[in-house]
Amino acid sequence: MLPFFGRLLSKKKSNTLEESDPMKKFLIVGLGNIGPKYENTRHNIGFKILDRFAYNENLAFEPAKLGDITTHKIKGRSLLLLKPSTYMNLSGKAILYWLQKEKIPVENLLVITDDLNLPFGTIRVKTKGSDGGHNGLKDTQLQLGTTAYNRFRFGIDNEFGRRSQVDFVLGEWEPEEEAKLPERLDKSVELIKSFALAGITNTMNTFNGK
Repeated sequence: MLPFFGRLLSKKKSNTLEESDPMKKFLIVGLGNIGPKYENTRHNIGFKILDRFAYNENLAFEPAKLGDITTHKIKGRSLLLLKPSTYMNLSGKAILYWLQKEKIPVENLLVITDDLNLPFGTIRVKTKGSDGGHNGLKDTQLQLGTTAYNRFRFGIDNEFGRRSQVDFVLGEWEPEEEAKLPERLDKSVELIKSFALAGITNTMNTFNGK
């Protein structure tokens, strides 16, 4: 029995990148907060998009240093998907650690975040810019020492009425938004694959505003 279990263990997928060429390695980071309290909140759209990617590709996230990770190979490219466990305000710490550990160039980084200034489900990809008051992006900028990194903003709208902005961002999706999310999540997965295969410029031209 022991040799059989040994073979099973040896086949377990490694959640580290085997690719040696740094230009073929990509770090895809979905921003969010850990724990069931935040699982279905607007602020956790980054986690939700990566969970959709993992579901579509039959991947499993595993705990690692400063976050949960999984890997995926697609047409000669190696993707490391990261959901930081540092909470939103310290997202940059996890991002910097995995960039350095896997020797991934910053131009192959894509950070996925929510955006109050975009209508629900709207996609906006940029290669640089301000943090826009977003604490996750603020810490990423601080840790990387630059605003020149790729970010994928997913619109969550700003129709919070009498609620505070914080309550809205940390609130759960409305039923009509929930109904539209699956299509938007699948579109987001397509965008991630495009980023790795077609590059940031082609991805912006294809997906921005879609």
